[in-house]
Amino acid sequence: MISAGLLIVTAGPLLATEPHRLVLQISDDDPVKMHAVLDVAANVSRHYTGQGEEVDIVVVAFNGGLDMMLADRSPVKERLTGFAKSMPNVSFVACGNTLETLARKEGASPPLLPGVTVVETGVATMMDLAEKHWTIVRP
Repeated sequence: MISAGLLIVTAGPLLATEPHRLVLQISDDDPVKMHAVLDVAANVSRHYTGQGEEVDIVVVAFNGGLDMMLADRSPVKERLTGFAKSMPNVSFVACGNTLETLARKEGASPPLLPGVTVVETGVATMMDLAEKHWTIVRP
């Protein structure tokens, strides 16, 4: 449709068969960035659920960002725990390689917050999800 020099392209209705899919990366030991990741997850979740659409969000932590998901040092522990109750479409994944490195340095594997899943390699998990058409964002 062309009107007064404005081009509007319409592609028909969106198919509601697949949810929106977002991966949020946290790899820095920075509480500001950790809060930003949680802000983005909450905002995107509210946006799509408010429109009646499904959205799956996975937060992947590796390197220094793993502190976000560690029970003994997370600067966002209360907030992350609240997500499990209020936003079940947001999941949290910890890099197993980073956990092993910490265990070697500290003499024991640090405890994870409840609900955090461990994968072998955080970056490889992100690559696998990207290949399945997940959007990756690093706030």
